[in-house]
Amino acid sequence: MSVTVADVEAARRTIAGQVLRTPMLPAPKLSALTGADVHVKYENLQVTNSFKDRGALNKLASLSADARERGVIAMSAGNHAQAVAYHAARLGVPATIVMPVTTPFVKVQATEAHGAEIVLDGETVAEAQVRAETIARARGLTFVHPYDDPLVIAGQGTIALEMLEDVPDLDTLVIPIGGGGLIAGSAIAARAQKPDIEIVGVEAALYPSFWNALTGEHRPLGGATLAEGIAVKNVGVLTLPIVRALVSEIILVDEAHLERAVNAYLTLQKTMAEGAGAAGLAAMLVKPDKFRDRKVGLILCGGNIDPRILASVMVRELEREDRIVSFRLTIPDRPGVLGQIATRLGQLGANILEVEHRRLFLDVPAKGAKLDVTVETRDQMHGEEIFQALEAEGYAPAWIDTATTME
Repeated sequence: MSVTVADVEAARRTIAGQVLRTPMLPAPKLSALTGADVHVKYENLQVTNSFKDRGALNKLASLSADARERGVIAMSAGNHAQAVAYHAARLGVPATIVMPVTTPFVKVQATEAHGAEIVLDGETVAEAQVRAETIARARGLTFVHPYDDPLVIAGQGTIALEMLEDVPDLDTLVIPIGGGGLIAGSAIAARAQKPDIEIVGVEAALYPSFWNALTGEHRPLGGATLAEGIAVKNVGVLTLPIVRALVSEIILVDEAHLERAVNAYLTLQKTMAEGAGAAGLAAMLVKPDKFRDRKVGLILCGGNIDPRILASVMVRELEREDRIVSFRLTIPDRPGVLGQIATRLGQLGANILEVEHRRLFLDVPAKGAKLDVTVETRDQMHGEEIFQALEAEGYAPAWIDTATTME
C-alpha cells in the first residue's frame, strides 16, 4: 500500500505538540440511543474544529525551504482549507485556497481569518480542484491535496492510533468517507494494531462515490447535502485500494438520519457536529442491528456547521418527534374566540409558537374562519391529548404536516 503504519507513526512524531490529542470518551446516551457501547473521538476540538489539522500539518512540515517560500495551494469545501490556512500561517508559508462557491459562509470566513488567499470557483470540490491545479502550475505552488497524498493519509491515521490506545478493546470503527483520506489512514493504523477490528465506512447517500467504485453500480452523484464535507464525486487514487482491502462495508446515510445524528450530538452529548462529522452516528441509526452490543468507536471528525442550518435541524427534529405540532381549527369568526383557544391551549400545557387566521377558505361559512395553530408539546402522546380536547370542544381540528412541508 502507498501508506504503512510506520508512516502513521512517523506522522504522529511530526505533529506531536502542534495538534491536540483529542479526548476519546464513552457516550452512555448515544449507547442508549443505538444499543451499542459507543465511544467518541472528539476531533471537533481541534483548533480548526476538524481532524484535517493532522494531515495538513504532516504535509506542510515535509516541505523544503524553497517550497515553503513559494507557498502552497489547496482545494476544499472548508475543513481542509482551514487546516492548511491555519498551519501554513503558523509556519510562515503563504497559502491560497480554492473553495467551491457552494461552501458555507462560516467556513469561507474562518479560512480567510487565518490569512489565506481565497478563490471561490466551481460548484463542487472537483471543479475547484481543476482551478487549484491550474493556479499551482502557473505560480509554482505546492499542491496540498485534501485526501490523495501519502503524508495527508498518514496524518489522518494518527486518530486511530490514539483511539485504540485509549480504548484497546474496540470491536468496530465507523468512519465517514469523502475522498477517503481519513478512513484509509485510520484503517491502516487500526488494522496494524488490531487485525480483527472491523472498519465500516459511511457515505452520504447523495454522494456514493466509493460505493459505486466498490460495487460497480452507477448511482447518481449530486445534490444538496447536510454533509457537504464528504460530498465528493471522485474517489482517491491512493485511498481506493486501501478502502477496498481494509473496509468491510460502506453504509449510505440519507439526509433525515444525518439531521438526527447532528441533533443527537448537540442535545445528548452537548457538542457540535457538522453533517459529515455526525455521519458515523447516522450510520448506526440507519443499521442499528449491525452495531447492537458491539463496542464502537466514532470519530466526530468536524464541528463546523452554519448556525442557521443547525437551528433548522433542531426545529425539524422537534417536528419529527412530534414535540412541535400544528393543527387547523374551524372557528366562528367573532371577537374573543382566539383568546378562548389560547387560554384552553395553556390549560392543556401547550406552548403556542405561531397562529395564523385563514378567512378566505371556501369550505367554511362566511362567518367562520380557519385557524392554524403551531404549538410545542411534551411528546407525541401530549399532542394527541391536545388534539382530542380540541375535537371534543367542537373545533374540528386537522393535523398539519409541517415537517413534510419543510422537506
